[in-house]
Amino acid sequence: MKFLTDDELNAFIDTHNYDVRKTGNARWIDQKCTPDVLCIIADCIFEYVQEKGNIEFTSRDIWYSEYSIKNVQNVFKKVNVESDNAENEYDKFFQQPMKLLSYAGVLKETKKGRENFYTVENEDILQYIAIRERNALNFLNTYIIKVLKDSDLYNVFEEFFNNQTKLKYDKMKDAFYIFTKTFTDIGSKTKNQINAGKTECGRIFTKVINPIAYFRGSKGSERGTISKDIISYDMLMYNRDNFRDIYANKPKALSRKEFAVQQKYKPSLAFYQYQSNKAKQFLKVFNNTYNGGNSEVYEESEQGNLATQMHHIFPAGQFPQISGYYENIIALTPNQHFLKAHPNNKTQSINVDFQYVCLVAKTATIKENLTSTNSIKIYEFNKFLFVINIGLNDDSYEKIEDGDYDGILTKLAVSYSK
Repeated sequence: MKFLTDDELNAFIDTHNYDVRKTGNARWIDQKCTPDVLCIIADCIFEYVQEKGNIEFTSRDIWYSEYSIKNVQNVFKKVNVESDNAENEYDKFFQQPMKLLSYAGVLKETKKGRENFYTVENEDILQYIAIRERNALNFLNTYIIKVLKDSDLYNVFEEFFNNQTKLKYDKMKDAFYIFTKTFTDIGSKTKNQINAGKTECGRIFTKVINPIAYFRGSKGSERGTISKDIISYDMLMYNRDNFRDIYANKPKALSRKEFAVQQKYKPSLAFYQYQSNKAKQFLKVFNNTYNGGNSEVYEESEQGNLATQMHHIFPAGQFPQISGYYENIIALTPNQHFLKAHPNNKTQSINVDFQYVCLVAKTATIKENLTSTNSIKIYEFNKFLFVINIGLNDDSYEKIEDGDYDGILTKLAVSYSK
């Protein structure tokens, strides 16, 4: 696994000319091209080519693969691939992100008869997108802006971000529709088809504007008009029922439980398991790359033993909602994992004293990652606070100021002395 920097991602994007006026391709982005869908489709493709080699494949090859069936069907609550409704459910879900990846230059598309065949053009970028939703969102934002700039369409978007009024929103949306109708095959001369094309453009437009709005901390598009609020991370997702950062917008006056009841939140255990497995795999490679495969918990007796175990500080079985957070996973040696974290190799038991040690060590790891210039930033300070909040059921950790690592250590000492 190669860890790409933002500069390397930008360099890849910059090598391509995405001018829609020249390609006439309306499918450079589409309704299903949300960060979570793009991420899991990239993941399914990556797993497929790791197993089969970089051979030609179709969207059907991917959606019928064992890995896709196991994860997409459960995580996104899709119908069984063998059912009568599978064709409608899966075709756009897989095909639209693959079209985007092809337009972006990550995949290479070849049409044979009526079917599209693909090969992987850039495996590093594909894996970057597949690693986590945040990477997929970074990619989408960079890619979308480049398409708009190459197509000489970005200025009207910039006007809206600088002056967030409904008038500017309508001007921007109309410009996008006129541009798409003029240079692509969406829309036509007959009234019904024009209206249908406008509806389709509107749905696509939301997927274009909102990722940029999120990074700008701005309003975007919601239900066909300017959003009332600034675009939040969960608003970008296709699978909002499974949004693991559901508490990100929780009013401070409400407890997590009260907020979850208000939101009618029904977590998917399959989603959590998928995210947990991906997070552990990623952190193992990341730790090998940037920490020499050593344990994050330094012990003289464990020197020379590789950290092959990715351990949940707060158990996944008890806290599935944070099982996919990198901030809740720590690299340990087998001895540390099976003898200290889980006394007497009983994986259902947790040594509270060693849990405290792990949290102190993880604080140091996160501080090093966020303040050093030597590695890619993978952690978020506020997410670490959130993990501790959930694990210790203590909302007061939210009051710790950003970057106050000593504050975390001081409060952890108090929490574990009780």
